[in-house]
Amino acid sequence: MKKQELSLEQKRLDADLWIIILVTMGVFVAFATMQKDIMAFIRDQTIPIVVRLLLNAAIQFGVAGLGITIVCILRKEKFTKFGLNRKNVIKAIIGTIICFTPVICFYVIVGRFQGYHPLKIVITEDVIASGIPFSIIGMAIIAIVWGFFEGFNYAVISEKINGRYPADNKWLDYGAISCGIICILFHPISFSLVGVVEMLTTFVAIYGMLLVKKRTGNAWGCVFAFCFIWNAI
Repeated sequence: MKKQELSLEQKRLDADLWIIILVTMGVFVAFATMQKDIMAFIRDQTIPIVVRLLLNAAIQFGVAGLGITIVCILRKEKFTKFGLNRKNVIKAIIGTIICFTPVICFYVIVGRFQGYHPLKIVITEDVIASGIPFSIIGMAIIAIVWGFFEGFNYAVISEKINGRYPADNKWLDYGAISCGIICILFHPISFSLVGVVEMLTTFVAIYGMLLVKKRTGNAWGCVFAFCFIWNAI
């Protein structure tokens, strides 16, 4: 049987996805091999907060943001192409909140909810305590890296995958499925009952978020989720 040839667009999308995969995994593997030392450095309050935040942000951006940024620069694609617009923004945010409701309930039920803290990362308290003006600058960096890019990263990857592997069924979304699995794999995994429920609710949140993005054509729901839900509970 003759092998079906890929179109130029399919080849381009393959290349885009490989760039994102290689960049993301390269940074992630480098971090994983030195995780203990890096995290000890980031938590060390004797080291200036500016240095610690910039290192932490660089690693985070490398894992979730650098790959899609390189691709968009190479392809001369604007971020607005992937849903950063004002159309249906309220619908996108409300739909995303609904999709994250199961994982929010899970955190409350198992006792992991320790209060609502938007843009909460390991050193958020140190950034806030650093005083003006760096506390403002630092929180802006956190919002951009952990909020905007982490959420938008999923939106771009999902759209690239769907462009390469389109699905006929309106409820089947290969991009959303892939991103849901990726989110689970990039976080601690447990096969206990609680761990399995956590993975399921996480998958529902990411899959639903990206399905909402696809239906509304708006990616601000993804950004909202990582600013005010995922990194807040």
